[in-house]
Amino acid sequence: MPEHQVAVIGAGPGGLAAGVKLKQAGVGDFVIIERADEVGGSWQENTYPGLGVDIPAIAYQYSFARNSGWSRVFPYGAEVKRYHMNVAREFGLYPHLRFNTNVLREEWDDTHSYWKLHTDDGTIITARFLISAVGAFVRPKEDPGIPGWKSFKGKIQRPSSWDHDYDHAGKKVGIIGTGASAVQLIPTIAPEVAELGVFQRTPVWSLPKPDFAIPDVGKRILGVPGLQAVVHGGVLVVADLVLRAAVAAPMRVVRPTVTAFDRWTIAAYRRYLNRIVDDPTTQAQLAPNFGVVAKRPTMSNGYLRAFNRDNVTLTTDPIEKITPRGIKTRGGVEHPFDMIVLATGYEVFSDPETYRPGTIVGRNGFDLGKFYTEHGMQAYQSVSVPSLPNRWTLVGPYSWTGSGWHAFVEMTADHAVRAIKEGIRRGATTVEVRQDAHDAYHRKTLQRAEAVRFYFNELNGHVPTYYRNSQGDSTYLRPSGFFEARRGNRKFPLDDYRYEKQHVAADRLVSGA
Repeated sequence: MPEHQVAVIGAGPGGLAAGVKLKQAGVGDFVIIERADEVGGSWQENTYPGLGVDIPAIAYQYSFARNSGWSRVFPYGAEVKRYHMNVAREFGLYPHLRFNTNVLREEWDDTHSYWKLHTDDGTIITARFLISAVGAFVRPKEDPGIPGWKSFKGKIQRPSSWDHDYDHAGKKVGIIGTGASAVQLIPTIAPEVAELGVFQRTPVWSLPKPDFAIPDVGKRILGVPGLQAVVHGGVLVVADLVLRAAVAAPMRVVRPTVTAFDRWTIAAYRRYLNRIVDDPTTQAQLAPNFGVVAKRPTMSNGYLRAFNRDNVTLTTDPIEKITPRGIKTRGGVEHPFDMIVLATGYEVFSDPETYRPGTIVGRNGFDLGKFYTEHGMQAYQSVSVPSLPNRWTLVGPYSWTGSGWHAFVEMTADHAVRAIKEGIRRGATTVEVRQDAHDAYHRKTLQRAEAVRFYFNELNGHVPTYYRNSQGDSTYLRPSGFFEARRGNRKFPLDDYRYEKQHVAADRLVSGA
């Protein structure tokens, strides 16, 4: 018999949502497995200077745990982490948590119909049902793809594992990358260091951030019952309308419309740079030649202005290698540094390379990593794949709908818990999505993604972005509106799954309901 009825991998926003939904459904026998020593996911791992959310807090919280006490419109990382800890405490999740446990391999036991989770300490955790809640940014890229990075004699820092014991004040610091983490780091540490060299491969859109401290009267207003839900609902309606329009519009309308939109916004952003950045050469280097959503856009009031500082330089020459002393560009110039920050990104859920062969193995030896490599990313309602019975993932292919992550993982957690609860009601030991239901859903998804593919693959095909994976597929975004996605996950036909009963374990499952 398995140790647990349900195992959840990850205690970030998705894992906590799954835990709360399981308790609300009356499923009390579950464990949440977390590789870190506290809940929060990215907000636990990342503690770098300047860390904060890039969407308003009112849209970055659970519908079942709305917080009226946010200190700012865009809270800093420590406050966001505390919010997740408070949710885990309020909903009684800590007794279900197993910290400092890293799952290396998920293996389906065909004989006994349960999952065996192999951990890094050699133990095996068994569970009838499995929910993968590892999130969108699965693991930091260990290798930045730059020769010689291990040879550097100074301090290497990464946003995901920042060493606060190292004092960078007055030091010469180089930072590789201009993504979301770097945009927050650069203006924060620029006043503290002697020199800051920024090495940019691709410029990033950085829009003004309407951030300010929320006064007490504002907190009282946010505490009015139902107000936050109404405001957040209005935001979701806007996001829903935009996505639905993009999906439903004929390509003869989409092509000229988005092309003109990109052209206009690129020109407008260059005018904005002219007002913010003093040096004309730097202005030109910071100007994207791609659409505002072709890469993840950022928000900051300090990033662009940081390049007006005398101690900040921008280098766009390609990096040849990292040397023991610093960074050498292809022009032969070596830039010496005391500290180098590798802000070079993550392996994301939408790329097949993220799923290592042999790490997720289902029925009859089905290997998810090999399947995605050979057949492309796909999953029914983004959460389940045939030949992986009793398993759901909260952040899967074609899943993001333009909402905040909490609203998104709540709906996918609802899907997983609904399927589990139905399996328990039927006394089933295996619950597996039907191949025909999965295939029909995937065909429809591909058909509706034509506008998305045009935007990322044709109009903006020249720019590297994790919105387009290594196979040339745009599997990050779900080609539907938010509310359609929520209905699909909460109201999917129960008979789209196949329920099978193994008599040996049925009694325990029924009593566990």
